[in-house]
Amino acid sequence: MISKRNYKVIEIETSYSKAKILKGISLINEAFPEEEFSLEFSGDKIKAYVNTLDLQRFSKQISEIEKKLNVKPDNPFREVLEKIESIGSYGIKSGKRYFVDYNKERKIKDRKQKIMDRGMYFYAVDNNFSKKNNNLPIELLDQIVSGDSEVWLKQLPDNCVDLIFTSPPYNFGLDYGEHKDGIDWNQYFDKLFKIFNECIRITKYGGRIVINVQPLYSDFIPIHHIISNFFMKNKMIWRNEILWEKNNYNAKYTAWGSWKSPSNPYLKYTWEYIEVYSKGDLKHPGESSNIDILDSEFKEWVNAKWNIAPERSMKEYNHPAMFPEKLAERVIKLFSFQKDIVVDPFNGSGTTTKVAKKLNRHFIGVDLSPKYVDLALERLKNL
Repeated sequence: MISKRNYKVIEIETSYSKAKILKGISLINEAFPEEEFSLEFSGDKIKAYVNTLDLQRFSKQISEIEKKLNVKPDNPFREVLEKIESIGSYGIKSGKRYFVDYNKERKIKDRKQKIMDRGMYFYAVDNNFSKKNNNLPIELLDQIVSGDSEVWLKQLPDNCVDLIFTSPPYNFGLDYGEHKDGIDWNQYFDKLFKIFNECIRITKYGGRIVINVQPLYSDFIPIHHIISNFFMKNKMIWRNEILWEKNNYNAKYTAWGSWKSPSNPYLKYTWEYIEVYSKGDLKHPGESSNIDILDSEFKEWVNAKWNIAPERSMKEYNHPAMFPEKLAERVIKLFSFQKDIVVDPFNGSGTTTKVAKKLNRHFIGVDLSPKYVDLALERLKNL
């Protein structure tokens, strides 16, 4: 008999054919590790002992049983699946749901008091941000424009946008056409921070700024740290750092630097960073009716390592550094409400603005290149 301590127990009554139930249970128990999931049949009841389960795999197993044993779709195995799917509390990892101890943490006595004693985001508590948010003029909403963001954003009021999500040029020397990439680092950061100053100004109190960036390892320039230092010095709250795992395994097996020597090894990375900042307050108010993130999405996405393949259509769009729509979808749904205003000051091929529109957000995209502005507008037409 299996100990109940490490399992959630699902129980259903059934008058189904005992022979088919026993055969089906045998096939299912052979397919799953007992410590993760198993079934029992006693009297007129099926008991499911659930610790960890891949629901898609379980559903496929049921389909195979239905074919093999000539079992109708309204069978008790489907009822077990539906009951497990209805469990609201679980964790997600590698496609499996974890139903036991998924949120178990090391307990710290008087946690809240100790946080108060230490001081949360001490570097940002003395900010002078206004708490009064302002409306953005309707005529500026839902458009993509060509221009210098440092200049163009100045026409927007203070505290008027909910989320800024962008990926600035990384200064790697990529071919953006009109924009020269690969300039002196002082010049690069001077311009970038002038634009980010405008971004801070126009972000609402409680709004978020999210930056996708990759350090330039060959130049030993930790761009993500330099950007974080800038925002923290400007009293923004550093709230999250997400690892965007791109699974670029070609880089993993390339030998660089001093081969087999501590003289000067050069490390390769398969991920980029998503840095998240809040203005004034960690909480961003919004109507509950405008929440569109699903519970399964929320549970998966708050794990701060996102496995998302890189964009495969860069040649099609003739852009050297696009992020995938799936990445924008996660950022926008996790950090904003429907009807919020999303701005990308380095809009490029228009992924942010396209996904924002698709997810029922207002948007503004600014880019230096008229060519990319036309491309971004064209992508909106296909929605």
